[in-house]
Amino acid sequence: MKAGFGTMERLAEAAAREGELNVIALPRDWVNYGEIIDTFADKYDIKVNELEPNAGSKRQLDVAAQLKPDVFDLTMDVAIAGAGRFAPYKVQGWQDLPDQIKDPSGGWYAAYGGYMSIGYDPRAVKPPASFADLLKPGYRVALDGDPLRSASAFDGVMAASMRAGVPQPAQGVSLFAKLKQAGRLTEPAKANTIVAWDHLNAARSAHQPDAWKVTIPRDSALGGYHVQAISKTAPHPAAARLWQEFVFSDEGQNLLQKGFARPARTEAMRMKGTLDAEQAAKLPKAPGPPVILTIPQADAAKAYLKRQWAKSMG
Repeated sequence: MKAGFGTMERLAEAAAREGELNVIALPRDWVNYGEIIDTFADKYDIKVNELEPNAGSKRQLDVAAQLKPDVFDLTMDVAIAGAGRFAPYKVQGWQDLPDQIKDPSGGWYAAYGGYMSIGYDPRAVKPPASFADLLKPGYRVALDGDPLRSASAFDGVMAASMRAGVPQPAQGVSLFAKLKQAGRLTEPAKANTIVAWDHLNAARSAHQPDAWKVTIPRDSALGGYHVQAISKTAPHPAAARLWQEFVFSDEGQNLLQKGFARPARTEAMRMKGTLDAEQAAKLPKAPGPPVILTIPQADAAKAYLKRQWAKSMG
């Protein structure tokens, strides 16, 4: 074990002495975080303080000095930009994490990922084979928020913009502008089709199997990861490290998968036989490896949407 705590047992003892953990931006219905938090709290007898559950990634860092979270759950672009604020720490499962989803120094590393997907009501519309299909009559479509403020909604527009694995922001904006002009871009409560992360659409489908289905279009395998990091100024440094060990343990990774996320250690756990295969089979079928936007691609797309989105939706 790193960071002066010796063994896992000593780390757990030090964390128990601290007695608390401050987490931020972890909604209980997001990738099964409610069960993950409760399991961790019971297992180690640590009180988990849940700060601003609905905060976005940038907000977490903006309020860190005031709210003092121990750990963060961030989109990769925000983690890369804020890398100087994290305490390097490599969990026991470090070697199982693909190189492209971790900072070599241990500042941040992905815990889970997902694909942008289309959820739809099969009683109202046919299964869409592509984003272009959403322009056909009958689809009342919603994004998961405002793409100028919500990472999920932004990635929804980016998924609609994919052409041969490369984002074409104008194509995505154009599609949603056409839906708006046709009066078929609406809010989630009124939609029969929602563009959102596959874990959100799959969780809904699990509760309403006849009323909600999910598909990942073959030509738009856009993926994204959420990465974990420990605050350099964590008030509970041992509990923060123990939390990361739990999230990246076989138990923690399987609990994330129970929330229809795709665990970062999936391949290694599959090889070791520790992945919950029954739950893995319930995940929406992926058309291939995810396309992950580079930072320059994402920055260029955000700049384009800033200029064009409101104008196109007018």
